[in-house]
Amino acid sequence: MTKTNNTSLSTAKPVWFITGCSTGFGRELAALVLERGYRAVVTARDPEAIKDLGAIGEALILKLDVTDQAQVDAAILAAEEHFGGIHVLVNNAGIGYFAAVEESEEEQIRKMFEVNVFGLGRMIKAALPGMRRHTRASIVNVSSIGGLVGFPALGYYNATKFAVEGLSEALRKEVEPLGISVTVVEPSGFRTDWAGRSANESKIQIDDYADTAGKARSTLREISGKQDGDPIRAAEAIVAAIESGEPPHHLLLGNAAFDSAMAKLEELRAEFAAGEAVSRGADFPAKTISH
Repeated sequence: MTKTNNTSLSTAKPVWFITGCSTGFGRELAALVLERGYRAVVTARDPEAIKDLGAIGEALILKLDVTDQAQVDAAILAAEEHFGGIHVLVNNAGIGYFAAVEESEEEQIRKMFEVNVFGLGRMIKAALPGMRRHTRASIVNVSSIGGLVGFPALGYYNATKFAVEGLSEALRKEVEPLGISVTVVEPSGFRTDWAGRSANESKIQIDDYADTAGKARSTLREISGKQDGDPIRAAEAIVAAIESGEPPHHLLLGNAAFDSAMAKLEELRAEFAAGEAVSRGADFPAKTISH
């Protein structure tokens, strides 16, 4: 933990608060913002895993499990007392789980929702009262291309990220008029630990899904650490988006993410157009006005 800085939030470098900094996007992003001279609240469930980041710049290293309300409240309070407030909240903490929908275990599903959805929501709710006091602030929610497109073996993971997308869209409409931007980051495969030790898989494996969920699960494990995405470039893209002054609502990261998202748009457009007559015909008939 660095020495407390009493410099006003409005006159000093913006403060970033980042969850899940022990590996992957969170770690690279924390290192980058500190190297750029920003002040940062760097958090992880095991603070020993991130203490080296404190040597890069003006960092507050905190223990944080986003599933623990007391730790969430304490971390936000510590950040506000130490730095005076939070300019950028990055909800990066998240876990994966590989299983066909039928194979999925409720305990694992609930664990993933607690981190990916409810943990993210806890952070937003705790940070917003302080963020609303500033003229400009940003919330960055790390989703996935799996928040826009469903994939076999990732059904419930997709469900958590689709939830993040919906929550973020509603939140944006509530807080943008208050000067708070909301950006959803949607990466494809990056060389993080997401498909490694941090992702569990079902103990139940049904033969009928061997060519769909089973094949996808094996592929995800095999390419872990070999994905096309560069976490350092991803961190640079996130920082650039915030520094632009007009952060995008959606930030697709990776060629696969861009191509998959565009293909999904075309698929939806074609399907909606084909069913337009049926869709429009579901309302009560328009009343005719007699003269």
